[in-house]
Amino acid sequence: MNVVLAIAQFVVNEILSQPAYLIGIITAVGLIALRKPAGQVAGSAIKATLGFLLIGAGAGLVVESLKPLGTMIQGALGAHGVIPTNEAIVAIAQQEYGARVTWLMILGFGISLVLARFTPLRYVFLTGHHMLFMATLLTMVLAVAGLSTPVVVVAGGILLGIVMVSFPALAQSWTRRVTGGDEVAIGHFGTAGYIAAGATGQLVGKRSRSTEEMDLPEGLRFLRDSMVATALSMVLLYLALALAYLARVGQDTAFRAFDGGATNIGNYLMKGVGQGLAFGIAVAVILFGVRTILGELVPAFQGIAEKVVPGAIPALDAPIVFPYAQNAVLLGFLSSFVGGLVSLGLLSWIFDPIFGWALVLPGLVPHFFTGGAAGVYGNATGGRRGAVLGAFVNGCLITFLPAILLQVLGPFGSENTTFGDADFGWFGTAIGTAAKLGGWGAVVASLAIGVVILSIAILVQTKVVAAGWDPGAARDRALGITRTEAVTEAAARPDTREFPKIPVPSGAPTPPPPLT
Repeated sequence: MNVVLAIAQFVVNEILSQPAYLIGIITAVGLIALRKPAGQVAGSAIKATLGFLLIGAGAGLVVESLKPLGTMIQGALGAHGVIPTNEAIVAIAQQEYGARVTWLMILGFGISLVLARFTPLRYVFLTGHHMLFMATLLTMVLAVAGLSTPVVVVAGGILLGIVMVSFPALAQSWTRRVTGGDEVAIGHFGTAGYIAAGATGQLVGKRSRSTEEMDLPEGLRFLRDSMVATALSMVLLYLALALAYLARVGQDTAFRAFDGGATNIGNYLMKGVGQGLAFGIAVAVILFGVRTILGELVPAFQGIAEKVVPGAIPALDAPIVFPYAQNAVLLGFLSSFVGGLVSLGLLSWIFDPIFGWALVLPGLVPHFFTGGAAGVYGNATGGRRGAVLGAFVNGCLITFLPAILLQVLGPFGSENTTFGDADFGWFGTAIGTAAKLGGWGAVVASLAIGVVILSIAILVQTKVVAAGWDPGAARDRALGITRTEAVTEAAARPDTREFPKIPVPSGAPTPPPPLT
């Protein structure tokens, strides 16, 4: 009996409680269920495990690269400043909540399939990294409120399943406006920003021509590389804050911001450049780890989804809409970034002094992906004005919402990074606020929020999406164009070569495009 107990304790404590091993086991189970060869099962399980370990390694690099920046922000601006980077905050949280996140994600995916099978919301969310990000966020806000592990996993899994089918439905009329059909949905937790951009386009761009009727410089296309954009944004932020910190506190204090200190101003500035590049490397390591995990885990999930929800609409990553309006992507990114800068100024001028909110610094990566997609949605309903102003609204959302979210992240609110996309901000804040009630009150309040979201999504799906509502019909009439002509022309543009082609699934879900 002691031997059996010892074996059971070993399995639970040394294997099932270790998220890296657990990810590998789940991958193996999924592939076995799909009757894959033993060699493929073993190889995929090992790769998924290694991918999770890479995330941990990248987390350490992120923490080290952000330490001097936090000192500079506090010293130069007199306030706590953060850089929204989903991968970074997730990697940090995984060190404490990794096993809970894994179980919650698995349960949430299963619940989403059940909801897709038995409700009108027939969407299968296949953006695996966002599934992981939302699972981590829900674990954090529920766990820091003091809820037990089983409650966190079950309640969080239910909430994750709900949002994975509800958010694509809420955006589907707007997505269909972009793509011209229901072959795909948006499966990216920037949904609030995309809907806001589309609505803004409706308001301001009734007679505005499409962004695809204008030419943009080739010289800015290098910003589409996420690794380059991350490193460049951090280098620029480091240099700007290093100079501001130096001007405010003087050389003696400023030079000590870096480990080992700096010897002169040139050395001080180059240490900032090095730290910015190190952050880019850290995020690249984390991204590679996430890609490695999902490259093995998502196929198993897809096979299961195909069996459970045949003919469902795949909800895919934000770049799925990029080929429909390439110029809108770049305009949206730039406009979203400007929105972030304006919002940062408001945080510094009003909201930090009055409410003590952290300063959320605009990063190129979240503004590129969510801002670019918001530009596409804004262009679909409001042309150039819609792309610019819609993405600007998105930039404001992904600056203010992370600042509010920090209030419910407990000890993680003092980190120099946080979640960046719009849905993490508003949904995480809502659940985190409900969780502060404690005990069963927290569970009931959190699940009530989920039920309300699910009910609204079903209503939107049956009364709006299924009815064929087109949010840009008035603009089309004003300009004398048809939706089919606009979508066909945009999707056929030659510069779509830099992004994945639009998948047109025939029943089974389609593999997601590259990770953002």
